[in-house]
Amino acid sequence: MAISPVTIPIHQLQFAPGSAVRIDEISWPAFEQLLQDLGEKRAARVAYFNPVLELMVPLPEHEVPRDLISDLVKVLLRVTQQRYQPFGSTTFRKEGVAGIEPDACFYIKHAEQMIGRRRLEPSDPPPDLAIEADVTSKTALSAYQALGVPELWIYSQSKLKIYSLEGDRYCQVSASPIFPGFDVAQLVPETIERAWKIGSDQAVEEFRAKVN
Repeated sequence: MAISPVTIPIHQLQFAPGSAVRIDEISWPAFEQLLQDLGEKRAARVAYFNPVLELMVPLPEHEVPRDLISDLVKVLLRVTQQRYQPFGSTTFRKEGVAGIEPDACFYIKHAEQMIGRRRLEPSDPPPDLAIEADVTSKTALSAYQALGVPELWIYSQSKLKIYSLEGDRYCQVSASPIFPGFDVAQLVPETIERAWKIGSDQAVEEFRAKVN
């Protein structure tokens, strides 16, 4: 007797914090459908680079570095008098190729263009800076490369790695092209460690005093 496969809607699956699932040979239409099935209010984050899909559920301790790094970037942008437009964890897509949801991202060079934008348009540029905390994978890096995000920060295992897009490839660099006068690779991890001890608000104030 033939056994029929059982199909379970993806939104009904339960993923434990810290888990990651990789699925190979996923078409672009299937990826788009999966995003719809998951909905906007979900714990899982996605990274897609044709034809590989990764679903990741961050650990609770992931939230502190994610929010704190975003706050530190805002401090630096104000100190350097650069206009910006934050876009949070919006899903960015390159049709048929890649899709990714950063922990946080910022339009800086293109800030004026993106002010008031409630929904991304196909012709919109990628964010100038994207931030990932705790999640590192080849699929995610490839997706950011394909989208053409100029600068990517990845915080993992108490270290901050900075990637700059040179041509169509990322190169790890020691200094941020957006903030060349600041040692963010050292300052950001130090501030995160301080936040665990004294709280985020106080850690941000200490950081502000250092960079002013």
